Amino acid sequence: MRSTGEAAQRPHPPLARRGVLAGLGAGAVALVAGGCARGDSTAVRPGTTSLANDNATWDEGYARAGRELEKLTGYTLRPLSNPNPTSFKQVTQISLQTTKAADMVKWGSGYVLKSLARTGELSDLSRMWAAYERKGWVTKPVRDAMSYRGTVYGVPLYESYYVLFYNTAVFREHGLRAPDTWRELLHNAEVLKKAGITPFVATQNGNWPAYEWFQELVSKVDPEFYAELITGTASYTDPRARKAMEIWQDFMDKGWMTAADFDQNTGPAALKAGRIGMFLHGSWQSQGISATGMKPGADFDAFVLPTVGSATRKSVITESGALAVPRKAVSHEAAMANAANWLHPSVQRVWTDFLQDSSANPLSRPGNPFLARLKERARKERWMLLPRYGESGPPNLIQGNTDALGGFMTKASSAGATLRGMQERADEEWATWNRDES
Repeated sequence: MRSTGEAAQRPHPPLARRGVLAGLGAGAVALVAGGCARGDSTAVRPGTTSLANDNATWDEGYARAGRELEKLTGYTLRPLSNPNPTSFKQVTQISLQTTKAADMVKWGSGYVLKSLARTGELSDLSRMWAAYERKGWVTKPVRDAMSYRGTVYGVPLYESYYVLFYNTAVFREHGLRAPDTWRELLHNAEVLKKAGITPFVATQNGNWPAYEWFQELVSKVDPEFYAELITGTASYTDPRARKAMEIWQDFMDKGWMTAADFDQNTGPAALKAGRIGMFLHGSWQSQGISATGMKPGADFDAFVLPTVGSATRKSVITESGALAVPRKAVSHEAAMANAANWLHPSVQRVWTDFLQDSSANPLSRPGNPFLARLKERARKERWMLLPRYGESGPPNLIQGNTDALGGFMTKASSAGATLRGMQERADEEWATWNRDES
């Protein structure tokens, strides 16, 4: 799921359609019986569709988008928020097979969605997707991240870029600019370090952030290699992966990165105060930085990490959550209507303005000035759009490898040992996933 304040997420094995309730605690079952989240009921409420999600800070955004949807479909959105990721996942997975299913569910894309689709309890959205394509509201590369075995089960909730945020006043004070080359990036880090500012945020606090620098560095060493790695057709022990890890190790050895237990929730305040120089995170973090009183495009800006080699193709890591409709949704017809109009430009304009992020609809221009600039540059220069590591493989593989990267950050293992362990896990988990698919 989206890293929107996403806490540690440890995936559960794919659920079989039968016997799902037996393997989970009575407390989770009770949560389903009593409602999806925060005591809210999934029962029918005329003129609304319930939306189960894991981020209560987005409730206002869903409400605004819901008011736009109501103009198109007659139905608003009623968010049912459960901020506990483990509870949210358990409740959602159980409720899919009961009469208590929410009308819509916020979920992860890629293999996270594929794992949920394996239950057989999600609605087929393929015809809806075809209509989106005819209107030009989606791009074909996104389809796979929303599909399982060729059938579409989700529509994109947003489209984020992974960027490095920086305080424009701090950069001006030290004569720096957003780097276009690797050499310029290193220069910025050296200048900031000498000024007593930690150049980069890097942490394994919360678990999932441990892979942020891994995905960035591997893709900036060779984006084609990264694309092969996440499909299981390349090896973690490849020299290109080793090169990325050596760069990472060098950054840590130089004191260019925050402590491994750095709390990213304090990142926006630290950026404003000038204690950190560059904050790698999803572009959705713009909302959190703005909450400190900084204005995007004026007080803070962002850039995409440059490629390590000057001849390497430019790329950007992207992230897109998904909206799914349970097959047994209480208000199924209303939910399908809202899903069919989620990417309508008027809805997306309100929604992305709230997020200060961007839409998967290429016809919807971000209101966030620096993100609009980066997306236009990506289009003109034909950057490779690469999926976030967290959704790019069997969930047990991603979780295990994320744990391993966290160990590397805390110096519990070397780069070589970490990569060897990641490859051993990849061999096992890909074999298991493919065996289950046959």
